[in-house]
Amino acid sequence: MPTEQIVALLVAERDKLNKAIEALQGPVRRRGRPPRNPGVIATATATPRRARKGMSKAARKAQSERMKKYWAARRKQAKAKT
Repeated sequence: MPTEQIVALLVAERDKLNKAIEALQGPVRRRGRPPRNPGVIATATATPRRARKGMSKAARKAQSERMKKYWAARRKQAKAKT
């Protein structure tokens, strides 16, 4: 058997073995974005987020008035430009 033929057979066998190993181990590269921190697994026992404090009725009213005033000024400014 010529040396070139033996080398070709060995290369073919190596490729088959590599494919079989990859199939058993799973894909080498993951698809998609990698996890933020692969060493940490999120669990239900993680520290909970702090709850937001609610706004009082008076604070909501004051915020509403401020935003109405803000948007009225923006509309007035937009009309002045056109």
